[in-house]
Amino acid sequence: MKFITHCAKLLAVLSIVFVVGCAASPKQEGTGEYIDDAVITTKVKAAIFNEPTLKSMEINVETFKGRVQLSGFVSTQANASTAVTVARGVNGVRDVKDDMRLK
Repeated sequence: MKFITHCAKLLAVLSIVFVVGCAASPKQEGTGEYIDDAVITTKVKAAIFNEPTLKSMEINVETFKGRVQLSGFVSTQANASTAVTVARGVNGVRDVKDDMRLK
């Protein structure tokens, strides 16, 4: 009986450690958020790639907790605005930060 009690306590402790270890913090994503952000990044890259007026190879996309950061180089301010608009139109994007530079 003591063995079962110890096993139950061990299982409870391991469960708590697992849940806390995967929890998000203000500066770190949880496992689910990381996967969600990877999906958002892929969707934004695809949307920018499918926009014929943009040179998508020069625009970098990073996502953290639904907030997208666009960086890299564009030839005109209109292209930067288009990229931001396209990114905002992607499902799951909470905010877009424009760090693109004109070349």
